[in-house]
Amino acid sequence: MVFALATASFSFADDEAAVLQSININTATVEQIADVLVGVGPSKAQAIVDYREEFGAFGSLDEVEQVKGIGKKTLDKNKEKISF
Repeated sequence: MVFALATASFSFADDEAAVLQSININTATVEQIADVLVGVGPSKAQAIVDYREEFGAFGSLDEVEQVKGIGKKTLDKNKEKISF
């Protein structure tokens, strides 16, 4: 019998992303939001920052849901990663 071992290597383009497990949605950059939140890429992250700049700091997850493209499912996946 022959057994093959599979190995995987992981790398982070930004060492900070490896450390960040949660973010303050009111102070995080577009890059940090996109790196940390599941299902949020650069365009949705930019929408979060744009909304925050226009309407002020978020106070709850319900307010984050007001951002176009961010729905309940996305917030449910990320609620443990978002602080205010």
